[in-house]
Amino acid sequence: MNEPVMTLQRGSTPLLISLPHVGTAIPDALKPLFVARALQVEDTDWHLEPLYAFARELGAGMLVPRHSRYVVDLNRPPENTPMYAGANNTELCPTRFFTGEPLYHAPFADEAAEIARRRDAWWRPYHETLDAELARLKREHGHAVLWDGHSIRSELPWLFDGRLPDLNLGTAGGTSCPAALRSALMGVLERQDAFSHVTDGRFKGGYITRHYGRPQQAVHAVQLEMCWSCYMAERPPYVIDPARAARLQPVLRSLLQAVLDWSPDA
Repeated sequence: MNEPVMTLQRGSTPLLISLPHVGTAIPDALKPLFVARALQVEDTDWHLEPLYAFARELGAGMLVPRHSRYVVDLNRPPENTPMYAGANNTELCPTRFFTGEPLYHAPFADEAAEIARRRDAWWRPYHETLDAELARLKREHGHAVLWDGHSIRSELPWLFDGRLPDLNLGTAGGTSCPAALRSALMGVLERQDAFSHVTDGRFKGGYITRHYGRPQQAVHAVQLEMCWSCYMAERPPYVIDPARAARLQPVLRSLLQAVLDWSPDA
């Protein structure tokens, strides 16, 4: 029996949390194609599901994939266009580590066919579920808010210069959610002094934020990209640091509470 490609836990509020890069599974049939290092899935958004576990108490839903971003990147457009112009990007079916080295022993024999197969097997079901759940929340509550949660190593020269701020809020330049919601979230970040932060900096939001954030249709989206250093070790075996996580979670809780306190009618 095939295992599900994702888990959806429905909540009781308009808020849905998507964690598209927490999966670690690589199908057995694909493993021989990858270099040995890739099987350690080092570019995973580690530990976000337990880190955001408190959100269930707030009534948020959560969508969690099973498979690694190395299989298919759920936060890339289906046509495989680059997300960030003028910068190194990883693809719909990534071919390189975040450090720039190749993920595979050799190129795909038929790249277009392989990408289409993975898109149909893993990308499409995730997005069909995401779209349907946002539509359900909108019907039930009058609006829906999608929180797209991510994390990344704080320094990755192949992808960006220097060191990232700790917390990187993305609203596609203010287009994926109303100005009032963006301001409320920025206010939460400005009132805390434990973590550096930026809004719509290097990470403005990937495909999920840009595609689903449609304020004019009462569906709003926000991305939060966090540095691993906020809550975990940035070297293998990438273990979570309970002390750091305990310092971070109140900030995350305040951000999600600001989403729930916000009303599109205010």
